[in-house]
Amino acid sequence: MTPPAEKPSLPVAQAAGRWGEEVAADFLARAGYRILGRRVRPDRRDEIDIVARKDESLVFVEVKTRTSEAFGRPFSAVDQAKRRALSRAAVRYLRQLNFPKLYYRFDTVEVIGTPVAPPQVRHIENAFPFDRRLMLGQ
Repeated sequence: MTPPAEKPSLPVAQAAGRWGEEVAADFLARAGYRILGRRVRPDRRDEIDIVARKDESLVFVEVKTRTSEAFGRPFSAVDQAKRRALSRAAVRYLRQLNFPKLYYRFDTVEVIGTPVAPPQVRHIENAFPFDRRLMLGQ
């Protein structure tokens, strides 16, 4: 009888990202957000780290995790291409929900640190605008 195959462990960067998403979800929940989904894939192409709701706002959250800020703030990694991909994913998500009558926004949560010590967490509300070109043809 052959022993069961071991599950390969995640690459270091992916494991750090998952840890950062856990930290961000806990942070948001403590701040009164209801977490609706994590690693949401409205299609095969794009992913939204966290979808949350607070009051009348549906919030699409991009989480950026770094061990330090030696190379700049984590938010700086949310470039134009990433913003467009997040907008595209959000439109597909909203289309599946038939565009609910809510306020939509994009937030970023920066997680700086490692699992061995309490991380620094920054929540940036309305971090960037929706790419309106993608909203045409709702």
